[in-house]
Amino acid sequence: MKNASPLALAAAALLSLGACNNKPEVVDSRAPDPMASQLANAAPVEAPPTIEATVSFRCQPGNTLLFVDFFKGGKMASLREKKDSMKSVLLNAPEAGKPYVGEGGYKLDGDAKAAKITLADGSVHTCKA
Repeated sequence: MKNASPLALAAAALLSLGACNNKPEVVDSRAPDPMASQLANAAPVEAPPTIEATVSFRCQPGNTLLFVDFFKGGKMASLREKKDSMKSVLLNAPEAGKPYVGEGGYKLDGDAKAAKITLADGSVHTCKA
């Protein structure tokens, strides 16, 4: 008996596969995503701004310390009354250069070098970095 050449075997395999015009069946056990079209048409998500400066302010009256994180873009800051406190107040400005305002009466007018900060109790502090 004669051995078939590798070339003849390859040609026979290609001819047998060439007869198939069917697309492969895709089997998936997951249900279709009901929000797929909404997600595909959704506007791109904007990442939150990064911190531009973290400042420890020495403030008067009382020689108190206040801690502020200023975010890039000049429209957002985070105020903490204690250094290691997990509680912070988010302050927003309508546009860069305007005073930052937060819920509860908090207000910050200034920048990372000097600021006038009003706390929730109404006390006003003049601060320097």
